Amino acid sequence: MTTSAPLVASDLDRTLIYSAAALHLTGPDAEAPRLLCVEIYKGQPLTYLTETAAVLLAELAARTTFVPATTRSREQYLRIQLPGPPKEFAVCANGGHLLVRGESDPDWQRTVAARLATQCVPLDEIRAHLFRTADPAWLRSEHTAEDLFVYLVVERSLLPETWVKDLADWAEPRGWMVSFQGSKIYAVPRPLTKSAAVAEVARRTGATRIVAAGDSLLDTDLLLAADRGWRPGHGELADTGWRAANVTALRERGVAASETILRALLHSLEITPSTID
Repeated sequence: MTTSAPLVASDLDRTLIYSAAALHLTGPDAEAPRLLCVEIYKGQPLTYLTETAAVLLAELAARTTFVPATTRSREQYLRIQLPGPPKEFAVCANGGHLLVRGESDPDWQRTVAARLATQCVPLDEIRAHLFRTADPAWLRSEHTAEDLFVYLVVERSLLPETWVKDLADWAEPRGWMVSFQGSKIYAVPRPLTKSAAVAEVARRTGATRIVAAGDSLLDTDLLLAADRGWRPGHGELADTGWRAANVTALRERGVAASETILRALLHSLEITPSTID
């Protein structure tokens, strides 16, 4: 498939969609925006965006090549029901899987496996170190995602102040990076990037312009590779004051940031929403 449509790549959690804990609704309840649930987990609503953001996202997805780019596993991603037409492409497992019409592309899987084999130490070595150094006093659970990377769920208030930095310093020469998002600590191979998978989508579609959005350290490569990018006023990048010349740092926090990001993406592509003022 070849198209001249611009390519929009966006992180999902805490960029476009939000759990109840991350909504950051600080005003009076009676003035809160109407929310649309886009994910059910174990029979319960899990993630949301505003109804206005849903309309904006549907418009964006209809007028561009919209690529969700998430660290979620394939199973976790496929629970989400995003507004708009079906997505031709999606990036899961932080670039470890490129979904084409919902199925993981085998050629991309082979490309990723070759890069990991030559550029970083194996997953088992990282997992062993994490489990050896994590303290049960603050460790809530550990998870391996798609046999590609590992993350810990922790009690953030009990975590020693330097533990994440010490882990990052240990992981860096081994070809891995560390990201701390909310209550989750991720250890991810450096060759495993959203930007590489998005670049493959651009190659396949012929897109010559990429705009992007994201909130965490795992989104920096995607934002830097884009012609323009946006980050919300919350999250790992905001907390560390991360900035780049091509990336706009927004003030909005929580679910309100989703609307602002989507409006900015549309405006940057000179798309006027036809279904909303």
